Amino acid sequence: MQHGRHDGLVTEEFYRIKRLPPYVFAEVNAMKAAARARGEDIIDLGMGNPDGAPPKHVIDKLAEVAAKPTAHRYSASRGSPASGRRRPPITSAGSE
Repeated sequence: MQHGRHDGLVTEEFYRIKRLPPYVFAEVNAMKAAARARGEDIIDLGMGNPDGAPPKHVIDKLAEVAAKPTAHRYSASRGSPASGRRRPPITSAGSE
């Protein structure tokens, strides 16, 4: 790991960043580019760029939900019962 400054720029390599997994969309894009380079026919169902506004009922529902104070909270999930694993409580209040 390098530390210090070089010409006013920070040259430190952040070890936590290096531990992150690869960005999934960058990986998918690389796979698509490699397949295209091999001459394979690719049908890209990625996000794309919309060419028009969403339907009015979608905008109306978005506005309705966005106006609800209860819509602006974190999920109440405590784990996945289907997996049989539950996260331990952060405080003793959650373990009673």
